[in-house]
Amino acid sequence: MKILEKRLLVALAALALVASTAGCSANVSLEAAAQSNSLACAEFSVRLPDTIDSLAKRTTDAQATGAWGTPAVVITRCGLPPVSASKLRCVTAQGVDWLVDEANAPTYRFISFGRNPATEVIVDSTKASGANVLDELGAAVQRTKLIRTCTGK
Repeated sequence: MKILEKRLLVALAALALVASTAGCSANVSLEAAAQSNSLACAEFSVRLPDTIDSLAKRTTDAQATGAWGTPAVVITRCGLPPVSASKLRCVTAQGVDWLVDEANAPTYRFISFGRNPATEVIVDSTKASGANVLDELGAAVQRTKLIRTCTGK
């Protein structure tokens, strides 16, 4: 009986270890954007890089989203309504125009300008360079349809 008890104890310990380490690789919980099921967002999703600014990509639980770093330092969502007018500053990286929302600095929100659908990128600039992030996401975002460019940058 003692051997059976030891085996049971070892099995329970192994199960507890598996359960405790599973939390380390949990999905990043995000909300999908309204147009996340578009073909452009599907093409965007398959082109997301495995690393951004040396941060490893993580699994997300929403369509057309991405997250990098633990905890998440960079988050992106494809499928937002296109933006064609804004008073926010516009910058260009890798052929994509981005509106820069500095309201929550040092966490910055970037929204692709003149793309249908639009893409949102949120970057904790204390842990990643916004310029590097936008450069590395350029190829994926270029898969969305260009409908307008920024003027008066």
